[in-house]
Amino acid sequence: MSRARIYGLIGNPIQHSLSPVMHNAALSCLKIKAKYKLFPLEEKELRPFLVNLKKKNICGLNITIPYKERVLQFVEGYKSSAVSAIGAANTIVVSKKWGLKLFNTDYLGFSAHLKELKVNPKKAAIIGAGGAARAVCFALGKKKAQEVSIYDIDKFRSLALMERFNQIFPRTQFVAAESIAALRLGEKDILINASSVGMKESDPLLVDSTQLHPGLFIYDLIYNPRKTKLLKLAQEQNFSHANGLGMLLYQGVEALNLWISPKCAPVEIMRKALERGVKKL
Repeated sequence: MSRARIYGLIGNPIQHSLSPVMHNAALSCLKIKAKYKLFPLEEKELRPFLVNLKKKNICGLNITIPYKERVLQFVEGYKSSAVSAIGAANTIVVSKKWGLKLFNTDYLGFSAHLKELKVNPKKAAIIGAGGAARAVCFALGKKKAQEVSIYDIDKFRSLALMERFNQIFPRTQFVAAESIAALRLGEKDILINASSVGMKESDPLLVDSTQLHPGLFIYDLIYNPRKTKLLKLAQEQNFSHANGLGMLLYQGVEALNLWISPKCAPVEIMRKALERGVKKL
């Protein structure tokens, strides 16, 4: 009797994740003998964990904070062209023949959600310069945005993104901003929070109402809590906004298609599972 396949999420912290709700609903719908689990890992545990995936019958993984960039150091072999360009991965496919293969479905998830929202930004501002921000920059470059300004508390991270993506997308101007004010939100049509600021109740609100305007779409990649302080501010001002639940859905769809087979993911089943999960938060 064959063992059940295992899929899952690695990162830290991950207790808040809705990925198991979404993927287990999909696996059940597809009648696949498999389970999606959470694997919270300390950094020292990352390499040993990845070495033993086949022994544990783990066939695929998602990767979240803080390992989207670091995992590239620990996985040799195939990396998709998007992973190489972005410098971060969020999906691992465990191949019996080829070993571990790295992909990035975050940028596809972000792009698909923007399309669903009918948002086509030309001038963007991003807070944060980690793995998620890299995927967002890549997506915006693909969408031929005119300008992307990036702010991170660590200026070297935002400078690194500016240099990387100006080389990849010469028709898009990537700028490293030295402060939130230097993002020049008054000139932008989308603000994206790609940092972890907002996940905790004690986290500060990084912008104030005077910096927002009706033509600015406010997008927070955080989906738990459903309404961060940033999104509550947008709601109070009656400005268009969205959290990252749609991005989570569509990156999950693309990951499942990589793990199982192309176009197999039951999108609406996964969407409804997420909607039920969000109500329980």
